[in-house]
Amino acid sequence: MGFPLRICVDPLIHCWGKLTVVHIHLDLVGGIAGDMFVAAMLDCFPEHIADMDHLMFKSGFRDLVTLDKQPVNDGVLTGTRFKVRAAAEASGHGHRHYRDIKKIISSSDMDRGTKTHALGIFRLLAEAESQVHGIEVQDVAFHEVGAWDSIADIVCAAHLIEVSGVSSWSVSKLPLGRGQVKTDHGPLPVPAPATSLLLEGFEFFDDGIEGERITPTGAAILKYLEPARGLPDSPLTLHRSGFGMGSKQFKGISNVLRVLVFTQADTPVWHGDHVLQVEFEIDDQTPEDLALALDRIRVCDGVLDVLQMPTFGKKGRQVAAIRILARPEVESMLLQQCFDETTTLGVRRQLVSRSVLSREEFLVEQGDGRYRVKLAERPGGSTAKWEMNDVAGVDAGHVQREALREQVEQAALDGKDGGKEDDQT
Repeated sequence: MGFPLRICVDPLIHCWGKLTVVHIHLDLVGGIAGDMFVAAMLDCFPEHIADMDHLMFKSGFRDLVTLDKQPVNDGVLTGTRFKVRAAAEASGHGHRHYRDIKKIISSSDMDRGTKTHALGIFRLLAEAESQVHGIEVQDVAFHEVGAWDSIADIVCAAHLIEVSGVSSWSVSKLPLGRGQVKTDHGPLPVPAPATSLLLEGFEFFDDGIEGERITPTGAAILKYLEPARGLPDSPLTLHRSGFGMGSKQFKGISNVLRVLVFTQADTPVWHGDHVLQVEFEIDDQTPEDLALALDRIRVCDGVLDVLQMPTFGKKGRQVAAIRILARPEVESMLLQQCFDETTTLGVRRQLVSRSVLSREEFLVEQGDGRYRVKLAERPGGSTAKWEMNDVAGVDAGHVQREALREQVEQAALDGKDGGKEDDQT
């Protein structure tokens, strides 16, 4: 038993457990079988190749199979193929009853999580076969899915499900397939009866391609994972993708299962919204009167900022360019103020998108003074800025003010878990 391939030590993926892998999406390009699922997971995370050798020893089916992982290129895509070869000792053991498989797995040396997943997948298979053939679950004798390769597929799949630590799964629409499949019970329609039972409630599509696209083992894995239909709406970051190559060949399509591995997207410390931007130019109002006008506009409810910039207009005249940001709901009031307070004859207005850092305002008491401090949560950490208007009455020079500023801002950073007031501007 062994994998001749060198184990990948890509630093981005060498330790799965340290990644916050929160979601895996299964894209059934060609379909899904047990070996395709294992191959796709190993293609994503080759550091778990070494686990497979020891896993079969622990499973209770030791010395009965040989595992092999190979890179494969089908002429279109490159991926991984996972094969299970029965050892000589396994001959004559192609049929296994569910009660025997359950007993072997339950008493094995595998970890509890892998046992739980393996037993769960086999239980679903047994229930489907029981319903199809009209016998008790415990008396179900597995044929195709009870052969050693399928047992190894399920055990390996269960282990990879366990070590992934994934909190959610999703799946694409399932390819229906066409024709018949040969079984120990004779030819059966595709999808096979047990497969159809397992996949009730899943969405299918028919691409017109002949052949069995989903095996009973693949269907049981899907059923066990309880995947959502399609990708979730929450923001996710795509970390890796892998391709599990199937042994069959279909005309016009790669027989692969694609696995997309997502990590939790970093929650940004900013939020987005829209603000009203009003702009105009003034060239015929005295600076003193314009300053008074802009001060009156600045204190209006809903006005966020007023900016004045010197520039030059027609005929070389010096012009004051005005830009006002306000909440969209105060547009009518703001336009009235602009026309009442300034000499402008027209304004330009538009809604603009902005990204705003989360901010909080603290009130810090230091000595005899009370100072407002605005804290901003930046990607690199919190920053503090005190309100200069509160410093106007401080009887001190620059050096003393700087020392006081550092003390006040540090006090706000140290005490940001209490005494804060939300800044809504």
